[in-house]
Amino acid sequence: MTTDESDASPGRRKPGPRPGTEAARRGGVAARNKRGPQFYREIGKKGGTTVREKHGSDFYTQIGQAGGMTTLQRHGPDFYAQIGRQGGLRSHSGRKSRNSLDEHVQG
Repeated sequence: MTTDESDASPGRRKPGPRPGTEAARRGGVAARNKRGPQFYREIGKKGGTTVREKHGSDFYTQIGQAGGMTTLQRHGPDFYAQIGRQGGLRSHSGRKSRNSLDEHVQG
């Protein structure tokens, strides 16, 4: 038996609080407060760079298309129309319409 096989045994678990418990949540919050947002930005950027170097930038296109197809199968085509309307409403809320901007510039 290799060391990889022994680590995967069901009776063995990592030290620390059980995932999903209050103790685990407090530990996660403490780590977040100790490290700060910049730490998580840096590790995210490092991970993204590693994936891009390993798989190439086209990989992101492929996984995005796969995710889109899964969403289409789960929710149907009307779902995309619904979220498109919601996105359009949010991106234009509080802004003047294109016509009112044109009138302002011309006037």
